[in-house]
Amino acid sequence: MSIIRIFCSLLLCLAMPAHAFDFGALIDNGKLGDLGKAMQSGSGSGLSGISNDDQIGGLKQALTQAAETAVKNLSKKNGYLGNDKVRIPLPGSLKKVDDLLHQFGMGQYGDDLRTSINRAAEAAVPEAKKLLVGAVKGMTIEDAKGILTGGDNAATQYFRSRTEAPIAAKFRPIIEKSMKKVGLAQKYDEFAGKGAKFGLVDQKDANLDDYITRRAMDGLFLMMSDEEKAIRSDPLKATGNLAKKIFSAVK
Repeated sequence: MSIIRIFCSLLLCLAMPAHAFDFGALIDNGKLGDLGKAMQSGSGSGLSGISNDDQIGGLKQALTQAAETAVKNLSKKNGYLGNDKVRIPLPGSLKKVDDLLHQFGMGQYGDDLRTSINRAAEAAVPEAKKLLVGAVKGMTIEDAKGILTGGDNAATQYFRSRTEAPIAAKFRPIIEKSMKKVGLAQKYDEFAGKGAKFGLVDQKDANLDDYITRRAMDGLFLMMSDEEKAIRSDPLKATGNLAKKIFSAVK
């Protein structure tokens, strides 16, 4: 019996009622105003003696660094697969199938699918760089104020709110192309789509390409958040002198 037939049979068995489970715009310097005066209180008080241009310039340096570093690290081989923080697991709906395959001595098939999923994410993530850098260029005075005096991941939230949809649109075709080569992935979509209609599969996980796209973005923003936190806690880790100056003042 081929692995495809075994896979389908396992999915069918697990989908039976008796075994039901949770299947599982650019900155206008003439209109910036005095950012330093706007931050006289709280964590922004140290910025009052720093010019608006330096504040914006330093922030841009830091955000560009965080974005470029995250994309670079994730796009290399094993950027996702070799990183426990962002490695994309099989969808919950495949967990029992994977466990059964291992019991039958065929765990390699689940492992291969897991590898393919993460390789697809690694292939797609370079597409995020241009969009993230564009978000830096489009920063407003209010955006800057919120980021400089915000929490440890204020910049990451800024990026996510402005780039998540276009990044998904860039990621998905690349992921789809990668996964077309994987027979088990196509069978998953076929059966998971049916399972979703009966509440056996979470609708958001019913399509493997959508699942990988979402998890790839989660990993990207998680790594950016780590970069941001590192710069905030130790400004000397910033690569640009302005960035070091600004975040030292905030800290």
